[in-house]
Amino acid sequence: MDRNQRAFYNVFTDLQCFILANMQKGDINGVTATHYNIIEYVYRHDKCTGKQAAKAFSISPPAISRQLKFLVGNGFIEQEQSQEDRRIFYLRVTSKGRFIVDNSENFRETVAQKVSKTLTKAELKTLTLLLAKVMHNIDDTASEK
Repeated sequence: MDRNQRAFYNVFTDLQCFILANMQKGDINGVTATHYNIIEYVYRHDKCTGKQAAKAFSISPPAISRQLKFLVGNGFIEQEQSQEDRRIFYLRVTSKGRFIVDNSENFRETVAQKVSKTLTKAELKTLTLLLAKVMHNIDDTASEK
C-alpha cells in the first residue's frame, strides 16, 4: 500500500468507526444492510406485502421470507392479516423499526450538513462525483459475486 492509499485507508477507517458508533444506538444488534433496506421500504410503503418487497429488491419470495422472519421475530416489523383476503399479510414498521430509520436519516442529515459546511461548493461537487463513481464500481463488483 503506498502512502496515499494508506492515508485514505486510515481516514476511511475513522469514518467507518464514526458511522458504526453513531448507528449502534438502540437495540439493533443483528440488523444487516438488507434488513435496514427492507425496514425502510416498509416504512415508506405502509401496508405493503412481502411479495411487493421481494419485487422491489428483486429477490425471491423464500429470501424475503427469511429476512421478514428475522425482522418480525425481533420486533422491527409486524404483520397484519388482510380482512378481505386472509392469505395476504400486510407489513407495518413498529416503533423499534421507526427508530432505526429515523436515527439513520437524522445521522445522514447531520453528516451531510457538516460536510457541506466544511467543503466549498466545488469540493462538494467533486466529492459527490467521486463517491458516486466508487459506489457504482462497488455495486458492479457486488453484483458479479
